[in-house]
Amino acid sequence: MKEKNVGTLVAILSLVLVAIITVLFFLPAYDGEIGFNVLLLPLLNAIFNCFTFIALVIALIAILKKNVRIHRAFIGAAFTSTTLFLVSYVTYHYLTESTTYGGEGALRSIYFFILLTHILLAIVVVPLALLSAIRGLQMKVDKHRRIARWTMPIWLYVSLTGVIVYLMISPYY
Repeated sequence: MKEKNVGTLVAILSLVLVAIITVLFFLPAYDGEIGFNVLLLPLLNAIFNCFTFIALVIALIAILKKNVRIHRAFIGAAFTSTTLFLVSYVTYHYLTESTTYGGEGALRSIYFFILLTHILLAIVVVPLALLSAIRGLQMKVDKHRRIARWTMPIWLYVSLTGVIVYLMISPYY
């Protein structure tokens, strides 16, 4: 696949994903009957974020030790758990309205700082992770390294802060 086509595909996929998630925040909650407690989904989201974080740490350690096979396997695991997170996240926000944070004082400011940076960097990491993975799979090692140096710390931050956001808001579900 040509470099221009890859960039276009990644841009379109990233924009569509961000657009879907954005639209969900403005739609009314689904009011039909469902067969399970949707409040389990935020916990599941935190678990997927935790799995992503662990997989990324193992992938990072593996590549630092020059073990490309293990690195690829755990990057694949990180993409899998992130994809499952996205499915669960979209499902939750389709089925119910967002939960309001109830904390006060400095903790409230800390929560919103973490949430805002988490959201903004989650938007940024989507195209970075996709481009990084594609360049790695194409064995364009120099290009992969250049983008992965930015992707890895951002993705680690997003997955870790996803867990922190859940822990901070969970008492208000």
